[in-house]
Amino acid sequence: MHRALFRPVIALIALTVLATTAGCGTGTSQASSPIRFGSTQADTALRPGPPGKGSLVQWPTKPISFDVESRVGGAGENTPIGVTTLHGPKSGFTGKVWVWAPPEYYEKRNAHKGFPVMEALPGAYGYPVNYWIGAGLKLQENLARWSKNGTSLPFIVVMPVLNPDDKQYYDGSDIPGRPKIGTWLSQDVPDLVRQNFRTLRTRDAWAIMGSSSGGFAALKNVLQHPDTFKVAIPNGPDIVPDSPLWKGHAGAKRDNNPEVLARRLMARGGPDVYLAFQDGSQEHTVLPKVHKFRAQYGHGPVHTRLQIVPGGTHSAATYVRGLGEGTMRWVSAHMQGPTGPTA
Repeated sequence: MHRALFRPVIALIALTVLATTAGCGTGTSQASSPIRFGSTQADTALRPGPPGKGSLVQWPTKPISFDVESRVGGAGENTPIGVTTLHGPKSGFTGKVWVWAPPEYYEKRNAHKGFPVMEALPGAYGYPVNYWIGAGLKLQENLARWSKNGTSLPFIVVMPVLNPDDKQYYDGSDIPGRPKIGTWLSQDVPDLVRQNFRTLRTRDAWAIMGSSSGGFAALKNVLQHPDTFKVAIPNGPDIVPDSPLWKGHAGAKRDNNPEVLARRLMARGGPDVYLAFQDGSQEHTVLPKVHKFRAQYGHGPVHTRLQIVPGGTHSAATYVRGLGEGTMRWVSAHMQGPTGPTA
């Protein structure tokens, strides 16, 4: 996979190592006591009464305790990043998942509100660590800052491992005879968030972001599961599936090809999806493919935008810059913000 992106992928692997050696956090000191982001008893006490039939708020259903991996400093106000090992009931796959809620989630004035969610996928193999928890990238700290200055919604962020090992790419898909990574990313991980956080009962509140191989997974999953995700942020993405594990499964490979999925979505007239592509200006092998995809499929229900980061490379640091230079504002304009119960 990704012969043309070999050097950039190595750079992303280096970022993963950096995140690990830095303590996998974005803030001050690491805490040891477990934390619950949702509590059945507490949430029941918070509810003002039976919500109206039109309420978008989805309360936590099966909250568990997460280990505290680290805490987010700066605008993150010492909020925790939690981690758990999830045994996916639908995929059958077991892997680590990290979660974070923004400072607004804990505010008393928002105690009855559900929040939008972003699933963030790493590049390279994305195993055993999802590098978006890394101290150097400051994804959560930046999201907290952007939500405070009004350029982003306050997102709950969920960060699963991308692959079952560091030997193969699974293209974020259910490859026949292999671990069902597509089901893991599109069903088990979102279900974990719904079970543990105040979320919203609408696709308008769900986004999926990824870089390189994770960018492919984000692009593919929003086109394949527009009932779950409304927005994707594909960073320096691959456009077509190219894992060697597809050998002998041409039909399944075609069914997981974003070009095919986009054509099918356009043919049935929706629902509308929003693809916020991001690339560095120096990504000379990636940019032409993104331009071609947008020209061919960026119309009808498939809405696209491209953020080109000046001087940027095929790196997570470049993509964080792009988020702050316009992507998060555009994404947030097309999504549902924190919302409370209706009468």
